[in-house]
Order: sequence, then C-alpha cells, then structure tokens
Amino acid sequence: MLEVHRTHQAKIRNHSQVGELLDRHGWSASKLWNVANHHSREVWDDTGEIPDHGELKKELKTHLKYKGLHSQSSQRVLEELAEAFNSWDGSADERENPPGYRKKNHYDQQGRRVHEEHPRSTVTWKQNGIRHDATNKRVRLSKGRTHKEYPRAREYILVECETRPDVSVENLQQARAVYDQSTERWELHLVCKDEIETPDPPGTETAGIDLGICNFAAVAYSTEDADLYPGNRLKQDSYYFPKEIAHCDNPGGNEATRLHAKWSERRTHIFHSLTKHIVEQCVEKGVGQINVGDLEGVRDDQSGESKKLGHAWESRLALVGVWPFHRYPRIQARAEGYRRCKILWARHKQDVLYVWERRRYSACWTGSVRLWGVWCGVQRWRERGGKHPSRDESK
Repeated sequence: MLEVHRTHQAKIRNHSQVGELLDRHGWSASKLWNVANHHSREVWDDTGEIPDHGELKKELKTHLKYKGLHSQSSQRVLEELAEAFNSWDGSADERENPPGYRKKNHYDQQGRRVHEEHPRSTVTWKQNGIRHDATNKRVRLSKGRTHKEYPRAREYILVECETRPDVSVENLQQARAVYDQSTERWELHLVCKDEIETPDPPGTETAGIDLGICNFAAVAYSTEDADLYPGNRLKQDSYYFPKEIAHCDNPGGNEATRLHAKWSERRTHIFHSLTKHIVEQCVEKGVGQINVGDLEGVRDDQSGESKKLGHAWESRLALVGVWPFHRYPRIQARAEGYRRCKILWARHKQDVLYVWERRRYSACWTGSVRLWGVWCGVQRWRERGGKHPSRDESK
C-alpha cells in the first residue's frame, strides 16, 4: 500500500455564521507574519544570519500576536516565513526581494498614516486543532486565545462543509482556510491521508516525453508509436489574459484577481487533462518507464543569464517569461505515480531543428525520441539503426 495526501476543496455552507470569525483569524495570521518578519530582519541586521523557524517559535511564543491563533496554526505561519526567507536567501537571482510585510497603509493629504489594512492570510489547523464530524459533514476549528471570551474557554469555529459528491473525507490531517479574492468568500482545503494499492508496472515498454512551448508534449514510445500534443490553447491564453489584466485600472483589484484566477484554472485544467491522457496512453501501450526532459534552467544560458533569442524570436521570448515550466514535472510526476510508472529526468541539448537521414524533424519529436532511445531503449535503438518513426516527419 502507498500512503498519499490528497487535498479536497470544500465550500462553506454556513459562511454567514463563520465568515467574520475566519476574517479575524486571517488578520491575526497576517499580523503574526509581520511581527516575525520584523524580528527576522532585526536579527539579520545584528548578526548577519536569518533565524530559522525554531528560533522564531522560541522568541515569539509569548508574544500577544502568537496567541491570536491556535498554537500549531501560529507555528505554521512562522514556518512559512522561514521557508520564504530560505528560498530568497538560496536564490541566485539578485532581483528578488526578501519576504515583505502583509499590510497596506493609507495616508491623508499631509502624509500621515491614518489607517492600515491587513490581508486575510491563509490559516492552517493541524490535527490538535481540528475535529471532524464525518456524519454531519462538519469540521470544528479551534479559536485563538485572543478571540475567545475567556483565554481558556472551550470555543470553536464550527464549519459546515460541502465537497463534491464523489469525495469522501477520511483521515483528516489538516484544514486550511483560504480566502478567495474573486468571490470574497472563505473556503476550506481539507488534507486527507489515503492508502492506495500499488499495482504492478503496466509493462516493459518505455517512452520519452519532450516538453515545450509550441507543442505541450511530444511522446515517442518504444513500440514505434508517437503522439504530439499542440500547445495552441495555452499560447492563446498566454497572449490574451496578460493584455486583459494590463487594461485593469487596479492590478490588485477584483477584476484583475478574477482574471488571474481564471487563467490559472484554465491552465490547471489543460495540464491535468493532457497529463491524464498521456498516462492512459502509456498504460495502454504497456509502458513501465517514462523519461521526461528536465526543464531546469530552460530560461538561462550557460552563464546563468537569461537567453537572448534574437529579433526573430521576440514573440516566443515573450512566452518564455510567463510559460509555467515548473508545473510540468510536478503534475506529470503526480499523475504517473498512481500508475506505477518509473520516471527518469533527462537533460538534453535544446536545438531548434535536427537533420536526420536526409529528413527534417522538429526539436519536439527528436527530443522525445532521444529521451526514449538514450535512456531506456538503447538496445532497440541500435537494432533499428537510429531510425526515426516514419510518420513523425515534419513537412
């Protein structure tokens, strides 16, 4: 058996009753983030080192803002801040900034601050702070001390959840309250631990997958079959949504937020649909090992600088900046893991066009065949004399 953690999105049916309480906890999470951020910057200025989450928990455990959430929820906020600082400190990009404060100041005409507004941050409750009533589809969330009538009073937020009909919430590990800017409502993300059977590999065949922009994926199988998945829809969205977002008066307003959310949902849907189809085709052809091109550093040249593709590549360069390369391996690996397919990540030279046996083949096809032949089908590759599948010829 294989243990996996699945996140189910749940709608809050009694939002009118619990919305205000969730707002208070979201604001408390933002205020704790700001306090911990200020403390980290002071320690950094004094010692030159950024405190980790253990030091933050030790120093801020008695702080008033720490008591605005359940203890485990406060610990998770400090862990997220430490992870953000570590990610920034380990980045080689000098243009990146350290984690900022979660607040917006409002000033009068004389420049005096008259009001500050905190966003509603995501709040995470772990096992000690949640109780799940599977019969009535309710989740009980512990309040922070400062939001109780008495510090030690047994007060909770009782949330009525509604998930998809085909979802069964069992073995609840975490509950995350996430505020949706587009709908101005809270929703719950329920993290459950499930056990699934680990079936045997579908077969002994192999496949190579080359990922790109013009074509989402080119797949070459050791059975001499090949599939091509165009990326037209993704390219259209990558041109359309940035223009619409640029026309918005307020980049952080409701309309811009709605467009960002819609764009993300469309990409996620396309990725999941295509990934599911690729995996089903691999299972149908008895593929037991899949080789995927490693996209690390795809935007950089050998010196680590951004690639300069030239005037003829301006339109494609514009896409490279917004193309979600980082989501390909994650979604592909997650989908293939359920099918017991072994995954290998391969680095290969990125070229535009290959000439092979007096025939011209696009880089997508050739890259997928190289991944298949070099990594997992060397013997069969040699037996065929390095011949490319005839139906993959680019005209």
